[in-house]
Amino acid sequence: MIPERRAGVLEPSHQPPPKGSAVSVQVPVSTDTGTENRPAPHADGGLRGSIRRNPLTWFFTLAFALSWAAWTPYVLSENGLGVWHFAFPGSGGATQVTGVLPGAYLGPIASALLVTGITEGRAGLRTWRARMTKFKVSWRWYLVVLLAVPATLTLASAALAGRGPALPPVTVLAAFLPGLLIQMITTGLAEEPGWREFAMPRMQRRYGPLHATLFVGALWGCWHLPLFLTEWGGGPHVAWTVPVEFIAMTITFSCVMTWVFNKSGESMPLVMLLHTGVNNFFSIAWSDMFPSLSDRDLAHALLLSTTAAALILLAATRGRLGLSER
Repeated sequence: MIPERRAGVLEPSHQPPPKGSAVSVQVPVSTDTGTENRPAPHADGGLRGSIRRNPLTWFFTLAFALSWAAWTPYVLSENGLGVWHFAFPGSGGATQVTGVLPGAYLGPIASALLVTGITEGRAGLRTWRARMTKFKVSWRWYLVVLLAVPATLTLASAALAGRGPALPPVTVLAAFLPGLLIQMITTGLAEEPGWREFAMPRMQRRYGPLHATLFVGALWGCWHLPLFLTEWGGGPHVAWTVPVEFIAMTITFSCVMTWVFNKSGESMPLVMLLHTGVNNFFSIAWSDMFPSLSDRDLAHALLLSTTAAALILLAATRGRLGLSER
């Protein structure tokens, strides 16, 4: 708040070998590992062996467990349920730096690095780094993301407000790009190396792009659930419809992110820019542009815009979301 190209799995041959030739047996490989860089199975027992056999299961388990454990003090504090009589320092969003950010970094990105290192070794980490630093994509992609995100969110917000946006102050415009850079570090880098860089390629190979997107999008939303007991999500006495609407949004937004991920050749900087572009627009400019709208309207505008974009992309790609047929 919002994914690697691997060699395909060898399929056993169904043609009989020529007479007199040696028979070569190919053993099917588990699609859960999804990599040709997996180290030799010299120690497939114990915990490391379990992680090698089930990397996706371990990634999601660790991402949730590490983040939720790190968020527990924030949830119990006076910034949340008030059970622990301690308030995280700062005012407004500043408390989230110390309360939310540690759990964000301990979850998706740390879990992705750990599981990749165990299952694929140094070769897998090099591939991970290559995608994370793939800035070299067409300048048109950056232009589309930088312009389309605020334009789409502005249209959705204007539809809810029944009027056009107000012109934001110069100070807001001046803070937009610096805010985007900060969001890239605090939000994009914490989350996307896990959900999109690690999980999406493996899920797409196993279930196809649409089912993978729905699954990852739902888990991405559920990962935020403890935060709705804190001031981050309007808690602790937030209506149940608020997290439900948020999870619906992460699913529809994931459709857009999967399309950008696949069409850009798995460029993680571009995916992170898309994610943080949404956060930055609402954090920096939205309230000045639409002063009559509330925080609940913000959530409605986000769901409306991402749903419209997702439906267009699903129809245009016939559910492939930019993933080429192989």
